[in-house]
Amino acid sequence: MSEIPAVSREWHLVRRPQGWPVAEDFALREAPVNAEPAAGRILVRNLHMSVDPYMRGRMNDAKSYVPPFQLDQPMQGGAVGEIVASAAEGFAVGDHVLHPLGWREYAELDAAHATKVDASLAPLSAYLGVLGMPGLTAYAGLFEVASFKEGDSVFVSGAAGAVGSLVGQFAKIKGASRVIGSAGSGEKVTLLTEKYGFDTAFNYKDAPVAEQLPKAAPDGIDVYFDNVGGDHLEAALTSLNAFGRATLCGAIAHYNDTEAAPGPRNLMNVIGKRLRLQGILVSDHAALQPQFVQDVAGWLRSGQLVADETVVEGVENATEAFLGMLRGENTGKMIVSFTG
Repeated sequence: MSEIPAVSREWHLVRRPQGWPVAEDFALREAPVNAEPAAGRILVRNLHMSVDPYMRGRMNDAKSYVPPFQLDQPMQGGAVGEIVASAAEGFAVGDHVLHPLGWREYAELDAAHATKVDASLAPLSAYLGVLGMPGLTAYAGLFEVASFKEGDSVFVSGAAGAVGSLVGQFAKIKGASRVIGSAGSGEKVTLLTEKYGFDTAFNYKDAPVAEQLPKAAPDGIDVYFDNVGGDHLEAALTSLNAFGRATLCGAIAHYNDTEAAPGPRNLMNVIGKRLRLQGILVSDHAALQPQFVQDVAGWLRSGQLVADETVVEGVENATEAFLGMLRGENTGKMIVSFTG
């Protein structure tokens, strides 16, 4: 067990981004470490933290389903680490836990907000990705929200990301007739078809999505899993078959817009085709957690499922990892691992 330091580095939001975030919106600061937590609390040395698209929304001073980050305070997000001091029953020094206080090297928190995880079952970083929030989002969004059934044709946007790469694979495992993905580079398109088992994929930068999707899905699609919004959603509304379903998970194409994005121009399709469009917040689907872990852990063990990570080393590089994720530089889950 390494000695507990007197101070910990942590990232603060120091101004609210206007459009795309820039380095000057953040500051890496030092804060004292409480080596003797109060009753019911634990001190965790973070080993891995998550950067996710939803964090961009928390940087705005706007009411949403999750409170905004406060200026000049440490940001938050999923992290997994090792307990180095404990005053909480059932939590021992050396235990590994998942908790919501990322963006810092050491986190002191109420043990009620931590979940013990087993490093012998999966790499610890997996609890931030395939066995964590992104994995459950993909699972719930496909099977519960989109009511996927065997034989469906499925289109996934942002298909090489943490959620999208899992949605496509889950659909193939459960008997989709066709899985189509979109991504932002030729390398990612190749990855989708050659590693993740998508039937076909296209680079949305090569030509309008409205031109490429009908060619990739000549018989239409039954399910659309939307991580992008914008032109992808509009194209999907045209390609969806009657009684098609769309899970609206994200709209990363618009997270950094400074003006309101135009809505799809073809919403009349929803009426004529009797489509169902439904948003997803993963917090609404906690009841699926046991079945999700059982299924996904089994698929990982059998080799049916591939879960990639893009790892950036060092807390000092966390904001660059976050910005890189927004730019689409990751394949699979973007993770920041702390060294030293």
